[in-house]
Amino acid sequence: MATAAPANLPELLYIQDPLCGWCYGMSPVINRVQAEFAGRLDVSVLCGGMATGEHVGPIAETWSYIQNALADVEKATGVEFGTAFKVLAEEGSYEYNSEPPSRAIVAFRQITQDPARTVAFAHAVQAALFRNGKDLNDPSAYHALLAPFGVDITEFQRRFDAPETARATQQEFAAVARIGVQGFPTSVVRIGEQGYVLARGYQSYEQVRQGLEQLLGDAALNEE
Repeated sequence: MATAAPANLPELLYIQDPLCGWCYGMSPVINRVQAEFAGRLDVSVLCGGMATGEHVGPIAETWSYIQNALADVEKATGVEFGTAFKVLAEEGSYEYNSEPPSRAIVAFRQITQDPARTVAFAHAVQAALFRNGKDLNDPSAYHALLAPFGVDITEFQRRFDAPETARATQQEFAAVARIGVQGFPTSVVRIGEQGYVLARGYQSYEQVRQGLEQLLGDAALNEE
């Protein structure tokens, strides 16, 4: 006897940017949501393109602003920014460009076809920069991140270099802009054809949990 296909679960769209410090602080919250709402909610990640076009430039141009924000992010979220990142930033020449790390996340998603693992990989990309000070403009920086996910480095590099992956990344930036996202991180819950903004900016796990329970509970009542 054939079993019925599972109904589509509600989806949490975690809209972030790999170069966003507040997103680095929010990612552990999203990881916990993914674990504790398993079976009730799918989680996927979209890249927003915070530093693109005229906003690309050496980190020295924005380091004073970023530096002032680090303590706030650490205090509010509990994450830590590594010494290696601070050294990289204080040297000043590192090009702050969202496109390469976003393209790496898109390439990973294309290879794995697994939104849940892509969320974890996106967090690993953030940690590579903000904790370990890796150059995310260098494709080889991602190679060490692939091993825990069982992704072949050669296949990743081929995807990363492909023009269609660059186009897909730009399309993702455009899609986020069409949603009307004004800042990162933004969390949107999609239930059926409806989308609901769950959080603009950082929120604690408890705040996110309460918002999700209310949305999911309301959706269940509407189905009755």
